[in-house]
Amino acid sequence: MAKVNIPTFKLNNGREIPALGYGTWLGLDSKASEGGDGKDGYFEKMEFSVEDLPKMMEALSYAIDVGYRHVDTAHLYRVEPEVGQVVNRKIKEGVVKREEVFVTTKVWHHFHREADVEVSVRGSLRRMGLDYFDLVLMHWPMSITQDGVDEKIDYLETWRGFENVLQKGLAKSIGVSNFNVEQIKRLLANCKVPPACNQVEINLNLGQKELVDLCQSHNIVVVAYSPFGTMVPSRAAPDSPEPKLNNPTMVALGKKHGKTVTQITLRYLYQRGIISIPKTVTKSRVLENASIFDFTLDNADMATLAAFDNGYRTVRPVFWQDYANYPFDKVPGAKVLIPQSLCVWKNGINLDID
Repeated sequence: MAKVNIPTFKLNNGREIPALGYGTWLGLDSKASEGGDGKDGYFEKMEFSVEDLPKMMEALSYAIDVGYRHVDTAHLYRVEPEVGQVVNRKIKEGVVKREEVFVTTKVWHHFHREADVEVSVRGSLRRMGLDYFDLVLMHWPMSITQDGVDEKIDYLETWRGFENVLQKGLAKSIGVSNFNVEQIKRLLANCKVPPACNQVEINLNLGQKELVDLCQSHNIVVVAYSPFGTMVPSRAAPDSPEPKLNNPTMVALGKKHGKTVTQITLRYLYQRGIISIPKTVTKSRVLENASIFDFTLDNADMATLAAFDNGYRTVRPVFWQDYANYPFDKVPGAKVLIPQSLCVWKNGINLDID
């Protein structure tokens, strides 16, 4: 079996995090409704897709076998029980020791009161069968009830709950996700423990240079979700910009280095000092995604790739944009109901685990 050797970055608390991880978000199934433009209530009819969960478990198992040591999940994803099963099975088989696997989960909107952060983390530990997490993130800076009510809880209060979780040893590191420049600055000015990580969307269309520079200047590791943006067909949108998988510039760079277009993309992020957590349920792509540490993009390559940055967001949850602490620019006139699947759910492949 082929093996990969994934390097690590150092967090601001001295711990190490692998430079590439396995993402476990399976997405929402938009086929449950007519339409698709966010109008006429389309979004609130979207359902969590469990169809690929068995494939994901198999791919995650394979990823650990070949050398992945970083697994990214979240309460929202519904897959914590299955991810925990795979990790614990690999520990039992002797493939890895617990301390060798870096496991991240996230706290959702519903748990933003200081005391509720611990409730959420303990629930995730129970579902995953773990004693601690290597990293726990505040999934978004907003606080929203299961009924869709804006609680307007200050994320500084929520962060105090994260600091308590850290102090109690339930997490080795704590961080945030989807925080913008001003929110990072405010958090840094009002915390006892600075965030170890900020997980945000970064890809060739959305380089987020100002945010990345700020985080890195404060030793906050940046983790990129949706690292391929709309490049891959499953995320393509009618108005999405280049590059796509067949983009001539990208294809030429791939030929130059003997790599695929997606490998060029992941290598670009790595050379910017950014961790990626691509998701796939295909074993060949699991191996492909991690085979990016044996070549180097030169300065001209990096400049060519940077030129694709145009600020285009793949993930833009406009249904939250009128809530306090929404971190992105607003889309004028967008009025969309929150998907019910983002309000109330249960976990696991049968969606029956609290």
